[in-house]
Amino acid sequence: MSETTKDQQHPQYSTDRQVVNQLLAGEATDYNLAELARLLIRYEGFPGARDIQADLVKALNRWQLTANELFEKTRAIHQRGEVYKGLGRGREDWS
Repeated sequence: MSETTKDQQHPQYSTDRQVVNQLLAGEATDYNLAELARLLIRYEGFPGARDIQADLVKALNRWQLTANELFEKTRAIHQRGEVYKGLGRGREDWS
């Protein structure tokens, strides 16, 4: 018997799709870099949302970064703090 793998729908897909669209249209600001890193981590290995995964790679390429370079930059951004301050993100988003 062969199993067919079905792509799953991520519960945050709709919200994340809007963020990814903004990333593709935007510049490599601290906020956008942090959002790109956050979404890369969220969708790494996720069996679905292939369009989001492909567009995250497009954003990386557009900003001429590797994933390792992005994570290095965002570690420094988060170390300085306040990238999300004042944006009404009172809850943590770990899903």
